[in-house]
Amino acid sequence: MRTWAHELGFSHIGVSGVDLSSAEPRLLEWLALGYHGNLQYMERYGLKRARPAELLPGTVSVITARMPYLPRSTSPDWQALERARLDAPTEGVVSLYARGRDYHKVVRGRLRKLCDRIETLVGPFGYRVFSDSAPVWEKELASRSGQGWRGKHSMVLSRDAGSMFFLGEIFVDFPMEPTEPVSEHCGTCTACIDVCPTGAIIAPGVVDARRCISYLTIESHDPIPVELRALMGNHIYGCDDCQTICPWNKYAQKTEIPDFDERSPLVGQQLVDLFAWDEATFLKNTEGGPIRRIDHVRWLRNIAVALGNALRDADETQAAELRTALLSRAHHESAMVREHVAWALAQRPGPGDPVWP
Repeated sequence: MRTWAHELGFSHIGVSGVDLSSAEPRLLEWLALGYHGNLQYMERYGLKRARPAELLPGTVSVITARMPYLPRSTSPDWQALERARLDAPTEGVVSLYARGRDYHKVVRGRLRKLCDRIETLVGPFGYRVFSDSAPVWEKELASRSGQGWRGKHSMVLSRDAGSMFFLGEIFVDFPMEPTEPVSEHCGTCTACIDVCPTGAIIAPGVVDARRCISYLTIESHDPIPVELRALMGNHIYGCDDCQTICPWNKYAQKTEIPDFDERSPLVGQQLVDLFAWDEATFLKNTEGGPIRRIDHVRWLRNIAVALGNALRDADETQAAELRTALLSRAHHESAMVREHVAWALAQRPGPGDPVWP
């Protein structure tokens, strides 16, 4: 089965049981503190995330898998290169995982192919595949099955693969011997906590989603909290800061799958050019990718914040260009876009600007 998994692009597979009851109090406390923000599905499904046999009756074991997603062209110094993007305030930074095709479909499709091969070995069996696509407690299942340990940024970390991989699961209706979990190797390192721009990692392994840039730019449908906007820099979709700083990611693996290669319209682009995309261009340039999870309005919302952050310290020539871009959306039909544009312009006010607040 491991050989088949490797042939399908998975770097590692493991097996977990379905009893996650010992971790349920931690999940309930996180929800009670409101750290899930407006992720209502987290609250709606509650403990079902921790009970695989309730999500899919008949489930006896869970096969877990990880799939690297660093593009095939990734250079050895990729971490430094990605961090350098943060020092180029007029460039829009899209999270690494979002620069290729939508991983949900890729991972699930290959898990189904793995199931077809398993069926040749054990005969017909009941199963369902997942990849960030249902109330599945992926990180808990992954860590229990030896995919890695839970890092202080809350993601799964592996000594030989870092954290730059997608997770997937196969719920099966026959028993399998669980694989052993691995020990934790973060030690005294707090790099991920220290580097988080918005202080979202409030304790080792505990993330307040309401402050997380990935949540703010992807999951949230609301205006971005004013007190967090200046902290977001030039992030316009997701954030990799806690991963690009992590020492273990020097061992991150490149993908073998062309679907995860970078798409040029999303990488190394200037904010003013991305802000100029109309809805048709946005849909065309993000077709088949995970950025489709947000709409054009939220795309403009995110970029307006980044433009405001760039405007604050830009030279006169850059400032004029940034202001022209922002003013082009000052009368946008969306009140949320108009408000974020007004905020951005207020970072360096000019005559005739829309009033904010």
